[in-house]
Amino acid sequence: MKRILGIESSCDETAAAIVDSGGALLSSVVASQVATHGKYGGVVPELASREHLRSIVPVVRGALEQARLTWSGIDAVAVTAGPGLVGSLLVGLTFAKAVCAVRGLPLIGVNHLDGHVHAVLLDARASGGQIELPAVALVASGGHTHLFEVSERMKYRLLGKTRDDAAGEAYDKVAKLLGFGYPGGPVLDLLAPYGEAAAVRLPFSKMKGNPLDFSFSGLKTAVLRWAPSRDLDGEIVARRALRRLHPHPSVEQWLEVTPQTTLDALAAFQQVVVEELLRRVEAAVAETAARSVIISGGVASNAGLRAAAHSGRLSCPAFFPPPRLSTDNAAMIAAAAIPRLERGEFDDLDLKARANLALA
Repeated sequence: MKRILGIESSCDETAAAIVDSGGALLSSVVASQVATHGKYGGVVPELASREHLRSIVPVVRGALEQARLTWSGIDAVAVTAGPGLVGSLLVGLTFAKAVCAVRGLPLIGVNHLDGHVHAVLLDARASGGQIELPAVALVASGGHTHLFEVSERMKYRLLGKTRDDAAGEAYDKVAKLLGFGYPGGPVLDLLAPYGEAAAVRLPFSKMKGNPLDFSFSGLKTAVLRWAPSRDLDGEIVARRALRRLHPHPSVEQWLEVTPQTTLDALAAFQQVVVEELLRRVEAAVAETAARSVIISGGVASNAGLRAAAHSGRLSCPAFFPPPRLSTDNAAMIAAAAIPRLERGEFDDLDLKARANLALA
């Protein structure tokens, strides 16, 4: 059994994990930068690169220790080559190249989006689940909203993508606007069930061209226009103060500073986002005759999306990764490298970081 060290540094998480060629997850360590970027309301690329430099060595060391391995027990190194923030990508890629050069290990560059799909496959393999191909894969996060057809040979065909904001980005921008802080997606998902979606009308996207493309900028603008029509200044100040006092407020604390009208707006926003995503998934399933649906990325942690996907509306089973494998992690990068390790397909040490690396 061979073991792959995976390294992920595409955005604001420095991660390392070790997966064996049978799909067993031996270790996974993630260093989050939420505290660094939270005060700015989003990821600052220059700060992200600096934090990766600080974290990469202890994170990789931690993954080895957690797996109870030394470098002699590693057979290959897999690393995210793109897409992502180029400065962040370079930290992980440069470290991986150095290790491969010194240790004589093969290097495998992985597409970050392919990694998100393999996070679901890795979990299904571990739990004995069966994901039939062809499948429709939705990768939805703060930086990506892509819809793919995945063939029986794990080849990807791009069906649709966002034309502006990613789904997770829309969550974070709306949360910032309403004083919930960053990252805002988990907070909005937590509070949406306490609102009445029908009480606030928010629009669905209307676009020409590819019907499987996404757009969330109009929805974000609709919330921006709704906000000035309400006197929100006091509650926004209260929520910001709460976040300063309690980095991770409870749902009860959030409810104390969030009136029903705002809760209704959050419920309406979540309902539209979930509908926008699943309507296109449904259309893609019909177009491709897919046997399974794979939903991954940070937004895959959203309870509203999971409940809607499992409500029976889809004509085939939907598979999600566990929350710990939904957000950026290195286990998915190592898992995506297993087929290439088995085929002996490796990259040279001149592999470049590509901020806009395409999957299909």
